[in-house]
Amino acid sequence: MENVPDFPMMDNATGLSADMLSASSVSNGLVWAIACQPGQKPERLTDEQIARALEGSPPDEPATWVWLHYDIVHTASRAHIQAIPCLPEEVRLALGSTDRGTNVEAEGDIVYGALPGFDDAMSEDDKNLSAWRFAVLPTLLITTRRQPVPALGVIYRAMQRASYDSPAEVVDHTLLEFADTVRRNIAMLDDQLDRAEDLLLTLDQHTDFGRISGLIGRVRRRSTELRRVISPVDRIFHNEDLELPAWAEDDIRDRSQRQIHAALDDLLALQDRARSLQDELASGQAEETNRRLYTVSIVTTLMLPATFVTGFFGMNTGGMFLATGTLGTVEAGGICFVFMMITWLLLKIMKLL
Repeated sequence: MENVPDFPMMDNATGLSADMLSASSVSNGLVWAIACQPGQKPERLTDEQIARALEGSPPDEPATWVWLHYDIVHTASRAHIQAIPCLPEEVRLALGSTDRGTNVEAEGDIVYGALPGFDDAMSEDDKNLSAWRFAVLPTLLITTRRQPVPALGVIYRAMQRASYDSPAEVVDHTLLEFADTVRRNIAMLDDQLDRAEDLLLTLDQHTDFGRISGLIGRVRRRSTELRRVISPVDRIFHNEDLELPAWAEDDIRDRSQRQIHAALDDLLALQDRARSLQDELASGQAEETNRRLYTVSIVTTLMLPATFVTGFFGMNTGGMFLATGTLGTVEAGGICFVFMMITWLLLKIMKLL
């Protein structure tokens, strides 16, 4: 999950009024609030500084910008977001939304929307997808989430070593971190396909088709989940109607677009390979079924003469051949064997065996 910041976490306040932002309530729901300046470590903001930033006042220092990160799991936090005075109503609604849809919009100098992220699962292969929301201005970045998004924590920790020049870079690097996580997922899924392919290439009578099918099924299910999330993001950045401000065009669109599109290409290639292995698996299963049916057919054919002989001698009629004497059963068994050998020779001559 998002680690606790190096700076003390903001205290939650109670009794928030949607009509005012007092010094006692501006910290409501904040995970961290920092002021960033190129070449320097971020500094924690006071409540008064946070209030000024939310009112739209520029930072005191030149080239400084502010990042406010909120946890909106509580209703009071969402009410606090709805009371931010420097943002238009539709932007505030987007920041406080609980919808998991993906979108990016621009209004004047403000770029806002919702982007995908992974939750804080224990392992890479069982991570669930979530969403985080943002509103970015030239000197202010506001992000919100309902569940911890590790990518944001990674960027926060990276900023302790090297600050970014603009808030748009945070959005860009968070998307790059998301794309890297997707590629790590793809690499693990590719390893599972390698194991399935190895089993298919060593196809024999002991091959466990159920295991192979399970491996391929998990890969296809996970890759489908990832594609449903990445495809909308890729379409957003290729949307010609999206006109980002000049200060955000290079950071948010160009680099992120290339990385997301590359991850989507890798994912599509993985899905194509999974479908190919699925087809090969179906072919192997059909071949195994045919082999077993062939064996059953041969055994049935060889037993036909014996079935005829035993049926003939089983008739309850008078004057039955070999009904008298002590060797009748042996002689009848010999006749069955002779007819089975004749049938076997006929199958060999006809090249059916």
